[in-house]
Amino acid sequence: MDTPTDEAAARAIQDRLRTRVVLDETGPPPGTGLVTGVDVAYDDERNIVAAAAVVLDAATLAVVEEATAVGQVAFPYVPGLLAFREIPTVLAALEQLTSGPGLVVCDGYGQAHPRRFGLASHLGVLTGLPVIGVAKNPFTFTYAQPGTRRGDSSPLLADGGDVVGRALRTQESVKPVYVSVGHRVSLDNACAHTLHLASAYRLPETTRRADALCRRALREATLAVPGS
Repeated sequence: MDTPTDEAAARAIQDRLRTRVVLDETGPPPGTGLVTGVDVAYDDERNIVAAAAVVLDAATLAVVEEATAVGQVAFPYVPGLLAFREIPTVLAALEQLTSGPGLVVCDGYGQAHPRRFGLASHLGVLTGLPVIGVAKNPFTFTYAQPGTRRGDSSPLLADGGDVVGRALRTQESVKPVYVSVGHRVSLDNACAHTLHLASAYRLPETTRRADALCRRALREATLAVPGS
């Protein structure tokens, strides 16, 4: 992965790599094969980031394999450039897996990004894997509230009116999640995967498990730091 020296260099890398995003593939059917959640946790005081990759059997949602990696944060916090903080450690976690990973689910965005190249797209291009983004909070788009029923959705609209994702209700009367394509998956399929993975909770089981694992890895890493 290219390591930018400043914000301008990071945006130039995004602009170069986004031409490699594949948007004309459907991706694997929901409930088949393997699906992997990735997430990160930070200790800003110590400049440490921990990443987790959790592989699930897509049919049963049982855990197949887990991996973590811990590193130093190599890029400052800049909205729209979070991939440069997260991806090096995420890649290190993914590289430890012996199975899968199949479809990858990020806690973040893909096409729903100012340069149409969020974390999910960036990770997809670098790995060649099918990747989707399922975010907890809205970013740089507008949308109407979807209906209250599970499965109701509404388009995420960029400034020019382009559809860059969907606000998707995964549980009845619970606030939506924000789904966008990363790489090699259609938006319809990304939403279908999200609903399958969020059968009991608002967030996909991939994200829930990866979030818990990266937080645990961060706690263990910071306890090992002298003076903690």
